[in-house]
Amino acid sequence: MSQAEPIWQRSATTLAREIREGSLQSREVVDAHIARILAVNPRLNAVVCPRYELAREEADRADVERTRAQREGGVLPPLHGVPCTIKEAFQFAGMPNTSGLPSRVGLEVVEDGVSVARLRAAGAIPLGVTNTSELCMWMESTNRVYGRTSSAYSPLHTSGGSSGGEGAIIGAGGSPFGLGADIGGSIRMPAFFNGVFGHKGTAGRIPNTGQFPVSEGSAQLMLCTGPLCRRAEDLAVLVRILEGPDGMDPHCREMPPRDPAEVTFEGVEVYTLPEGSGIRMSDSLAEAIEAAASALVERGATRREIRIDAFRKALPMWAAAMGEAAETSFGTLLGGGEEIGLFWEWMRWWGGRSDHTFPALGLVAIERVEAFIERMGDFSEGMLQLAQQTRDELDETLGASGVLLYPPHWTTAPRHNRSLWLPIRWMHTALFNVLHCPVTQVPTGLDSQGLPTGVQVVGARGQDHLTIAAAVALEESLGGWQPPAQFEALEQPNPSR
Repeated sequence: MSQAEPIWQRSATTLAREIREGSLQSREVVDAHIARILAVNPRLNAVVCPRYELAREEADRADVERTRAQREGGVLPPLHGVPCTIKEAFQFAGMPNTSGLPSRVGLEVVEDGVSVARLRAAGAIPLGVTNTSELCMWMESTNRVYGRTSSAYSPLHTSGGSSGGEGAIIGAGGSPFGLGADIGGSIRMPAFFNGVFGHKGTAGRIPNTGQFPVSEGSAQLMLCTGPLCRRAEDLAVLVRILEGPDGMDPHCREMPPRDPAEVTFEGVEVYTLPEGSGIRMSDSLAEAIEAAASALVERGATRREIRIDAFRKALPMWAAAMGEAAETSFGTLLGGGEEIGLFWEWMRWWGGRSDHTFPALGLVAIERVEAFIERMGDFSEGMLQLAQQTRDELDETLGASGVLLYPPHWTTAPRHNRSLWLPIRWMHTALFNVLHCPVTQVPTGLDSQGLPTGVQVVGARGQDHLTIAAAVALEESLGGWQPPAQFEALEQPNPSR
């Protein structure tokens, strides 16, 4: 990265190195990002509860610690003095943890969840928490507590969900990286819609402890905590910090560490979908996949086609897996511990008096229909068996040296509320939660509207290093994150005011 590049455009890895070397002060870096947030957040509504003064104090301490370490020969943690943001769904001492549910406003959080604690132990300095969809179960980050978040690239378009606040603030340059969670695309859609990188790891690699709501039973293998960041080189660093058992998440396990930097693309097989596969995507996303495949082939990879018919059954597989694991219904979570009275809540919504959003109430209705269908026969069991067969088939096809390039959505970021009319479009990401495999979301440029294009890079279970290596290579070839044009004329406020 060029030293002429603004601080708010550099990677977390670069910033950490410059802080360790003394060419930058942590306070200088934190102030630069606070200034950027103050400039862009009025248009985004991404950071919903800041902690700027505490962050400045932590940055000042980090600078003192760096001076001491330099004098005494101490070792600093990998993200020492580097700012970040945290999805509001994670437990973070002193910060709200509502996940957009009005009944949780005022809840006191007294300790950090494990992922937040690991980032802070690695030296990261959180600047605040970011918006989510209501109970983290919709592809637009909007709720009655904080309102709606917009894309970093357009106020008319969605930032995605449920980690939409993270995607938007990172995409706008207000944070080098952030913490998200993904049960149906909640890291990858916001990363895609906001032109940044995101990683959903192999099921069980990173613990999910310390967030609300948390999945139950086997659905914990579908929920994945992971990073969003503006530069690909940060992905491996962040996964190493976050991964490994915490003694609380029963599904989290040790996985062999693999370095993406050791991957060469000679011998790597890049799979794409054949024409007529039935997987929907716009021309701009088809072009993004072509560009990504060509870039990897230029590095020595071999291109092949893959057709797995079960991909078209993503929705029933995902619904069956969620239904099997659910001990507490979404309606009960929405009702604060008691099943919500859906008819009366709809009446309140139509009268403008409901505490809940239209998508959340719609999900309760869908949940009840699904429960009725499950009682009518063995359809759900058949979908669970199909999911297991598809996991094995994908692992066998990709192996230790294959990646699949797959569209993250049907189109680039939709306009606000458009997703209500075609909600199944998020199945392009939810598919891989069912399959438990690692996926890295990679930006590939901008379309004719100036909205980010992108591609999901999918690997076999355990091959996170390979999808991350592909992300690094594609950033070098295709350019990666681009600062949004809508903020080019903004004057950044003085962060000390």
